[in-house]
Formats: sequence, structure tokens, C-alpha cells
Amino acid sequence: MRLCEALGLPESGVLSLVGGGGKSSLLLRLTKEWSVDRRVVAVTTTHITRAQGEALGLLLLGGSPDALHAALREHSAVCAALSAEGGKLSSPPPALLRAAPTLADWVLAEADGAHGFPVKAPACHEPVLLPGGYVVGVAGLSALGRPLSEVCHRPSLAATLLGVPPGAALTPSLLAGLLTSEHGQRKGVEDPARFRVLLNQADMVPRHLACAAAAEIERLLPGCRVVIASLREEDCIKEVFDGCS
Repeated sequence: MRLCEALGLPESGVLSLVGGGGKSSLLLRLTKEWSVDRRVVAVTTTHITRAQGEALGLLLLGGSPDALHAALREHSAVCAALSAEGGKLSSPPPALLRAAPTLADWVLAEADGAHGFPVKAPACHEPVLLPGGYVVGVAGLSALGRPLSEVCHRPSLAATLLGVPPGAALTPSLLAGLLTSEHGQRKGVEDPARFRVLLNQADMVPRHLACAAAAEIERLLPGCRVVIASLREEDCIKEVFDGCS
């Protein structure tokens, strides 16, 4: 089973990735899967590194909808972006971003940042979701059992959201709450049916902890599809909770 199938995603559409602990790896993995037989445009609505952009496909800097159309005639995967300070890439021009869904089968976006932490809580300006699409909330299971203050980007926001002190250990239940909350990784998602969860770093925790988090996500958000994975492994899919268990 491919990761896109495990996540229950359709044949085409728009997808935003939010959270921490594997968004860039997931973006790369899905781009490679879909670009085998589809046209894919990968973007960021915040920032990624140039190396990340180049790994995704042909790097199209600046450009117009016509330039994107021409690029997709020659390449199945294109990363569209603007150059930013510090060797980073930022969101492409608005006209290109609006046109991308009409030119490609899939448009994928890394829609917020986590500064390398396995989990995060969104600030008031985050996430910057692509309109009308699916959203996957990502979290690194390595955060389980450790203090929020050590494993979370913006731990004070997460602590307030969860009603615990910043030094509280992150349990499967608290992780599920952070991922499913309308103020957490589900922020800005109007239709819960378009929300998925990927629990990454399954190789770093006991299976029962990962499954406990997945089961709690399903309890809090019935019908939500949850994939437990280890994105650094070739055979990355470990468990799939399809919302029917």
C-alpha cells in the first residue's frame, strides 16, 4: 500500500500538511508517489530550504501560470516558490498558486513550521492552508513521555490548549487532543472529513503507545483516518486506523 492510499486520499486534489515531526518527509514521499503517473506541484505557504525544494522536483522560482504550465509539460513534479532570505524558499506568486490546481493533478503545501520539534501548537497566523483541500496533521511519536517544554514548538500555547503546565509529560491522550483540536492541528479545517493524521517516528516508541494515541484520536474525532508510520524507512506504513474500528 502506498502512503497516499493509506491516508485515504483521492486521485487528485489539494493537500496541506501541518504540525511537526515529519511534514517535509511526508511532502517528499507523497510527491514522489503521485508524480509516477500524475502531475504534482509542491509549494510552501511558509518557508522551506532550497535543498528541500530541489529534492521535490524541478525548482521553478518566481514564474507565472504560463511558466508553470510549460514546466509541467516536461516534468511530472515541480516545486514552485520564491527565493527568500537565508537560502530559503517562500510561497510562490499568488497568481501561480491560484492557477496550480487547474494545471496539476495534485497541489501539495507545507503549511506551517515547527522549527524541528516533533509537535507544535499553531500561532494566531498559522497555518496558511490551501483553500478547499485536504489537511494532514503530522506529529512525531518521539515526543511521547517527554515534557511539552522540550518537544513542542510554542509549548505555552500547547499547554494552554490542553489545560496542563508546560512541564507536563505528553501522553497519548494529550497528543490526540493537540492533533484533533480546532485550536491545534485541525485549526482552519472546516470539514472534519477532509482531515487526516499521520503519526510518524513509530520506530522510536513502543507500538502500544502509538496505537493508544491513534485510538484516542478516533475517539475524539470519529471517522478520522490515522496512519502510524516511520517515514525514514522504505516500508514506512506500520498501522492504519480507518475510522471504522
